[in-house]
Amino acid sequence: MTRVSDILTEHALADLFRTIGKVADELSIPTYIVGGFVRDLFLHRDTTDIDFVTVGSGTGLKLAKAVSSALGGVGVHEYEQFGTAAIRANIAGYESAVQIEFVAARKESYRKASRKPIVDDGTLIEDLSRRDFTINAMAIQLNEEHYGELIDEFGGMQDLNRGVLRTPVDPDVTYTDDPLRAIRAARFAAQLGFTISAESISAMTRNAERISIVSPERIIEEIQRIMATTRPSRGLKVLYETGILKIVFPALADLGGIDTVDGRKHKDNFYHTLEVVDNLVDRLGDRDPAETIWLRWAALLHDIGKPRSKKYDRTSGWTFHGHEEIGARMVPKIFRSLRLPTDERLKYVQKMIRLHHRPVSLVDEHVTDSAVRRLLFDAADDIDDLMTLVKADITSKNDSRRRRYLKAFEEVEQKLIEVEEKDRLRNFQPPVDGNEIMQSLGIPPGRLVGILKKAVREAILDGSIPNEHDAAFEYLMQVKEDVIRESQDV
Repeated sequence: MTRVSDILTEHALADLFRTIGKVADELSIPTYIVGGFVRDLFLHRDTTDIDFVTVGSGTGLKLAKAVSSALGGVGVHEYEQFGTAAIRANIAGYESAVQIEFVAARKESYRKASRKPIVDDGTLIEDLSRRDFTINAMAIQLNEEHYGELIDEFGGMQDLNRGVLRTPVDPDVTYTDDPLRAIRAARFAAQLGFTISAESISAMTRNAERISIVSPERIIEEIQRIMATTRPSRGLKVLYETGILKIVFPALADLGGIDTVDGRKHKDNFYHTLEVVDNLVDRLGDRDPAETIWLRWAALLHDIGKPRSKKYDRTSGWTFHGHEEIGARMVPKIFRSLRLPTDERLKYVQKMIRLHHRPVSLVDEHVTDSAVRRLLFDAADDIDDLMTLVKADITSKNDSRRRRYLKAFEEVEQKLIEVEEKDRLRNFQPPVDGNEIMQSLGIPPGRLVGILKKAVREAILDGSIPNEHDAAFEYLMQVKEDVIRESQDV
């Protein structure tokens, strides 16, 4: 057996491990660190969630209570139905609170129509065998006699070193018992940069339809984790090529494929989308994924309307006219089906999709300030995110062409800065508001107020008047009668 006691001794939680081992010995309970913490220990990744497995019926709850006392009486959350207990503790020398979970070793069996297991007491090896991947099926013993002993029945360390995701048992059993593991495989491929074994890919493909028994809430939780990685394309590609994406996210899968007419073909918009998402993540740098997750979704969905707008013209070739607006209109249904939020975050994604081609029209050196003002008005405080998305959308394999596009968009950004400094249109607020219009013209609240406000706004965006109160009010007085007359004729 391999011992890793030196690694435990040097760890920031060394005292915690020794305390748990000592308490376990006093109670004669075989106790092991298992799962993701063991994996991350060897990958040198920080984690604050630690799972401990004990051997013997009811020993998980028993050990948790004793450890709680040894740690000074920290609270224990018991889940007797599942035979588990959790402790959240602040450990000296460790930056974040640590979530510690105890459970007695168990074995599981599954019914075909459910991913909820039938649970019985089991041995340590039976417990490890039910886990998703070999890299998560390793354990380290904490009892004094065998302290730091690594139990690696399924070759997890070898797979960890090779960067391979493999199941501890027959992959058809693993992915049939709990089909969510297939999406977890895709997530780990994206998070860790690991390769999924050929046997697992085949089993995931054969059992793809099983994903339909998993709740949408659990599925989107894993997809969100894929989207938060530094290479979302790895995970999304796995889901696409195993047929799982077609089941859980058909609108995205429909981007795939290439049509050819008269020897002319369009690019594969699914793989283009993956490039855009990865490009965006690269451009975001060290920004917290939690803060940029909806911009990442905008990149993922920016071309979602292309399958519905695709047309072939013998002169122009393949076109996707209007795909931005079509895509923006598809977002609410997609978000509802995936159980994503239908609030301002949805509207933000819609805005990014709707506007993502607008900066392209500003590349022309003869473009008017009016067009720039309108983009600033429509994008408001999201203009910087929009330009980040637009630059990520450049996926040409021709290096000189790619540099030319980037230079053009840098010039567009300069135009935006110049107009913004002059006209202050970001997050535009009308210099003459509705209350002033009603008081000055003696009109009641209603549709006419909005029409007059729009007339002033359009004059500012056209550059007819500056974005300031006195000029806007003077303009209102000049055009009020014409605007009122035209509104009555409608």
